[in-house]
Amino acid sequence: QVQLVESGGGLVQAGGSLRLSCAASGRTFSSYGMGWFRQAPGKEREKVAAFIWFRNYTYHADSVKGRFTISRGAAVNTVYLQMNNLRPEDTAVYYCAAQVMRAGSYDYWGQGTQVTVSS
Repeated sequence: QVQLVESGGGLVQAGGSLRLSCAASGRTFSSYGMGWFRQAPGKEREKVAAFIWFRNYTYHADSVKGRFTISRGAAVNTVYLQMNNLRPEDTAVYYCAAQVMRAGSYDYWGQGTQVTVSS
């Protein structure tokens, strides 16, 4: 069984920073890449950032460009999200996910970590 475990969420004032971490546990698996998503109350889930390993390609949503940075860890299937200059509208539950079965499809998901930005 595979688990993705997020950590690093919390409460921060506007303008502050947080670093989210996501690590896989359980059986070993190969992935095409990993990504971060978020969902705020009453809103649809939004893809925030993604890292595709074999292309060394990163994606950041327009809403977070210049403020958030996705990076890969030294361990396999580990990814981070550095979030700077946080805004109240960044408040959401943040999820990490992995593309395992095929490229472009996120198959494994973490339980999520809450990020709350106060004004």
